[in-house]
Amino acid sequence: MKEHALAAEPTHSRWNRALPARLTIDSGDTVHFQCVEAAGGQVRPGMGVDDLAGIDRGRVHALTGPVWVHGAEPGDVLEIEILELKHHGWGYSSVVPGLGFLKQRFDQPFLFHWELLPDETLSLAPAIVPLRPFCGVMGVAPAMEGEFRTRPPGSFGGNMDVRELCAGARLYLPVFNAGVMFSCGDGHAAQGDGEVCINGIECPLDVTLRFHLHRGQTLTAPMVESCAVPDTGSSNAWIVVESGEDVLRAARSATSRMVDLLVSRWGLSDIHAYILCSVAMHLRLSQVVNEPMITVSASIAKAILPTRRLF
Repeated sequence: MKEHALAAEPTHSRWNRALPARLTIDSGDTVHFQCVEAAGGQVRPGMGVDDLAGIDRGRVHALTGPVWVHGAEPGDVLEIEILELKHHGWGYSSVVPGLGFLKQRFDQPFLFHWELLPDETLSLAPAIVPLRPFCGVMGVAPAMEGEFRTRPPGSFGGNMDVRELCAGARLYLPVFNAGVMFSCGDGHAAQGDGEVCINGIECPLDVTLRFHLHRGQTLTAPMVESCAVPDTGSSNAWIVVESGEDVLRAARSATSRMVDLLVSRWGLSDIHAYILCSVAMHLRLSQVVNEPMITVSASIAKAILPTRRLF
C-alpha cells in the first residue's frame, strides 16, 4: 500500500471517460489531493462581487484527477475512505442571478467572504458556524461516451453535495469503466442540507483518501457510511444516495434501495424492512440547486442495526 500526491493542476470541469489518467494506483493506496476552490482559483479572498461576475463559469468545478485504479472493471465497487480534509483559512459564499432555490426572491449578485478558524467561523455574527469540510464532488467516470458537465450528479456520484462525506466517512461508488477514473473537488468548509443559495462555504481543500476495490459487487448508485460529528447532529449511519429530476421519484428510489439493503445485508423480510424505514429512516434533500437534478439521501443510524461490513 503506497501513498501518492496529486497536485490540482491541470484540473478538469467535464466528465469524460476518455480523459487521460493523471495517476495510477492499486487498491489499498492513499492519495493526497490538492483541490482548488470550485471556480478553479478564480475567486480570491477580498475580491468584489463585480469581479465574481466576470469569472469563467465553464471552469466550475475544477476537479483534481482522474485517478486510475489498477484492476478495476465494470461491475466492481470502489470504496473511498475519507481520511482527512484541511481548509486553508478562507472561503466564500455567493448568490448568482438565475441560480439557487429562491432565485426569484434573491436575484441580485452577492459575495460573502468567510474567515475560517480550525473548527468554526465567526464571520456571520452572531452565528457561530461549525466547520465540517467535505468535497461537494466525488465521482467516477460515467458509463457513457462523450463529455458531460459536472453540475448534474448521477449514479456515478459527482456533484452530490452530500454533507456527510466528511473525514471518517466512506463513500461507495459503482465502477462503470476499466480503471474507475476517480476525481474530486468543489471543497466546502460547511454546508446545510439543500445548499439553497447555490454555495456552501466554498474553499480550497487538501484531501486525503484511501481507495479499496471490491470486485464483482452489486451497487447501482452511491452509498455512504457516515460518522458522528460533534455539534452537527450527524450520527454513524448507512446512507443511500439518489439523484433525479423528479424529487419524489428520487425519494422513492432511495427508500426502495434502503429496503433492499436491509433485506440483503441484515436478513429482514421486505415488509419488515419497509416498516423499519417508516419508523427509523431519515429522508433528506442533500441538494436542490443543481437543476434539473435533485439529490436525496436516505439514512438509517448504525446504532439500530447489528455491526456489519457491506463489501
